[in-house]
Amino acid sequence: MSKGTLFDKVWDLHTVGTLPSGQTQLFIGLHLIHEVTSPQAFAMLRERGLKVLYPDRTVATVDHIVPTEDQARPFADVLAEEMMQALEANTKDYGIRFYNVGSGHQGIVHVIAPEQGLTQPGMTVACGDSHTSTHGAFGAIAFGIGTSQVRDVLASQTLALSKLKVRKIEVNGQLAPGVYAKDVVLHIIRTLGVKGGVGFAYEFSGSTFEQMSMEERMTVCNMAIEGGARCGYVNPDQVTFDYLKGRDFAPQDADWDKAVAWWTSIRSDDDAEYDDVVTFEAADIEPTITWGITPGQGIGISEDIPVAENLANSDRALAEEAYKYMQLTPGHPIKGTKVDVCFIGSCTNGRLSDLQEAAKFAQGHHVSAGIKAFVVPGSEQVKVAAEAEGLDKIFTEAGFEWREPGCSMCLAMNPDKLQGDQISASSSNRNFKGRQGSSTGRTLLMSPAMVVAAAVKGEVADVRELI
Repeated sequence: MSKGTLFDKVWDLHTVGTLPSGQTQLFIGLHLIHEVTSPQAFAMLRERGLKVLYPDRTVATVDHIVPTEDQARPFADVLAEEMMQALEANTKDYGIRFYNVGSGHQGIVHVIAPEQGLTQPGMTVACGDSHTSTHGAFGAIAFGIGTSQVRDVLASQTLALSKLKVRKIEVNGQLAPGVYAKDVVLHIIRTLGVKGGVGFAYEFSGSTFEQMSMEERMTVCNMAIEGGARCGYVNPDQVTFDYLKGRDFAPQDADWDKAVAWWTSIRSDDDAEYDDVVTFEAADIEPTITWGITPGQGIGISEDIPVAENLANSDRALAEEAYKYMQLTPGHPIKGTKVDVCFIGSCTNGRLSDLQEAAKFAQGHHVSAGIKAFVVPGSEQVKVAAEAEGLDKIFTEAGFEWREPGCSMCLAMNPDKLQGDQISASSSNRNFKGRQGSSTGRTLLMSPAMVVAAAVKGEVADVRELI
């Protein structure tokens, strides 16, 4: 088993005890909730006459179901309005901080917690959302959990979990122009597989990650779950500290120096032992895009859609299923595939730096005729900051729609949905069948910059041609 890693240190510091099942009872430092997985959890509390043990350690927002065009209440979708009302009532009844629409702090849960300084190194973080692994970018151990576990954390501030193994994923070197954090994580997942991380925590390390901004690190950790890992993290460093300093919930004054000293101490030891180590070279990574129905079915933009006969036997049946569903021909280039919808946003790529980079390529170009293209900021703060820089004008002048914050078409639990068998170029995190709102809709995952290139060309294109 691993020894001396950040994961081991944080796990041990948060261990309350060992349960008869052999699982660890782990204390959760920060619990994030939203409108989709919390109503049933609160109902279970009420049925048992239980209180929220530490309401000050739980923070709520609304993101999945909020419309990104007309946010007037009541919402047109009756179920969405019911979810909103439930969250408003539950947070009020139990004394939980709630960032509602119009508060100035609302947004996608995995965007607002970091920007508020709620997420900090050495924490354990839980949320009823699979992409909670995002918070590992800060050197936290963050878990996506189910509704019954949301109940458990509300009632006890603990979770019953089995300890994970730790795989060190090292990427070294400088990324080429047009290659981004999204390409890095898609490359890792295509190599190790969507089940490669089952039973593991992923520690992302190496000079490539050291050069990344916090928002880029969040993109990578966000998709650790897509590689099968329960969580992913990056050791905290000066980049982490610079990002956190001065944020609303970050330590202040003398407490700041103490916090930085402690955060530094929990980094993985130089002689830490890992259960597995995998290395990559940044120079081998090009703009990467998915072609199939899992995030692991990805290829470089210069590659052809793989032929089943060239794949491992275990991958062939899924490939045949993907060819049929995606209506793509094996052996043909992915470049040039026609698209219908281009979406920039999500907890993976809806932060300010994502929009800034995408705007660089949108400026001076225009969305191709017949393409629906839109940009959804990850939070109200991101929207305000982007508008202050004039990014909204750049996008609208280029033919993109500029929307209100929310999860939007990432999972389409709101009006933003694909129609029929439309194919989307999406900066989100999942390309499963029906993920974006239509049972026959098709999703190609890529970086925000690549989404712009697809919007401009009307087809899958190499963003490096727009540089």
